[in-house]
Amino acid sequence: MTFDHELILIGTEPGENELGDPILVPVRRSVLCDVLSVTRSEHYQAAAHGLKPEIVFVVNRYEYQGEKEVEFEEREYRVMRTYRASRGPSARYAKQIGDIDAMELVCEGVIHGGDA
Repeated sequence: MTFDHELILIGTEPGENELGDPILVPVRRSVLCDVLSVTRSEHYQAAAHGLKPEIVFVVNRYEYQGEKEVEFEEREYRVMRTYRASRGPSARYAKQIGDIDAMELVCEGVIHGGDA
């Protein structure tokens, strides 16, 4: 694991529109990540429930603040679930990243109206 990819975490904070009405304003933060494939097991388990996981981003747990959307290489994804091993990073990559406290973000692509 090298954490040499940039991931944009998209959260929200309270704000207001031009009329003074309360709204949620998107807040974008850039963090470093690594990218993994969805495991075959996870793919089939999710498909049985109508879900379509596409990609897994691994970030430092201390940088993740519960964001539900991310952007990677100009494509938006929805965070379906997160995973943190009970002790240190998951065994899947523990030997490569040493003491980093990692969080996996299992994501599916977001399709906007009009996209092909």
